Amino acid sequence: MNDTFSSLNWGILGTARINRELITPLRASKRNKLIAIASRDDDRAKSYAREWDIPKAYGSYEALLSDPDVDVIYNPLPNSMHALWTIKSAQAGKHILCEKPLALSLEEIRAMKDAANQANVVIAEAFMYRHHPQTLKVKEMVETGMIGDLCFIRGSFTFRLNRADDIRLDPALGGGSIWDVGCYPISYSRMIIGKEPVEVFGWQRTSHSGVDEVFCGQMRFAGNVLAQFDCGFRSPYRAAVEIVGTSGALLIPNPFKPGRKEKIILTSDSEKKTIQIIGSELYIGEVEDLADAVLLRNLPRISLEDSSNNVATILALLRSAQDGCPVQI
Repeated sequence: MNDTFSSLNWGILGTARINRELITPLRASKRNKLIAIASRDDDRAKSYAREWDIPKAYGSYEALLSDPDVDVIYNPLPNSMHALWTIKSAQAGKHILCEKPLALSLEEIRAMKDAANQANVVIAEAFMYRHHPQTLKVKEMVETGMIGDLCFIRGSFTFRLNRADDIRLDPALGGGSIWDVGCYPISYSRMIIGKEPVEVFGWQRTSHSGVDEVFCGQMRFAGNVLAQFDCGFRSPYRAAVEIVGTSGALLIPNPFKPGRKEKIILTSDSEKKTIQIIGSELYIGEVEDLADAVLLRNLPRISLEDSSNNVATILALLRSAQDGCPVQI
């Protein structure tokens, strides 16, 4: 392990496409450094290391976890492998940033919590949008009453998935649109409302493999705050959130992948105002948040309890869609 206590050395499990989103902020950060990559194929690991100028390459995930110089593991593996390799990483004494969804069951999350507690390491879910200045500004505006009392939230996240063999359609790997993109508007609604849903109802259209390729859901929160969302793999790219209160509404045109310059629209009975947001590199926030948790012993912005509640909501929505009736949480 890195003994300086002022910086963290990172290793990545696998050569997933999303890795490139994390490599840039790791190299921009003064407290974090990418030093190792692992693949189940030694040649692939070495080739990837050369391509991205990563000092160490390992031909197995186990070899990476055995490296004493690695402090933090980034886990971008398929959904079905999140819990297994996050737990193995914790048992090896590594802190972990794991891609969303953190797990596919509450049992898996409980096992992850136990592993983290036993090893005294940090496990954080990589919902990058939660750390962005736009998200923090929207949360502040709602909490300070700029739109009155919360009434309703609506979110959408869709894109067209054309590859029939894509892992996001494989039920054995945790496929389905609600796990891949629906988790975002669900997480966003829960974060803004600051409470958990008490009842949900879901509808789905399934693919040839049996996973949902289109999902539409409703959530009822304490205080009769309501939320709706849709997600899917069969529509053009759509991503937006609308937050409605008793005296105004906020429209967030780019809620889940905001960039360095964004805008949100505040509407009331008398006016419509565009608010400019100075943002940041999208993935830097989750990197620095984990560094704060490890080096400064701050609480991660996304707690394991938060992640567990998001998974519980998704599971209840899926059960509702399968059974055709509302599910209480």
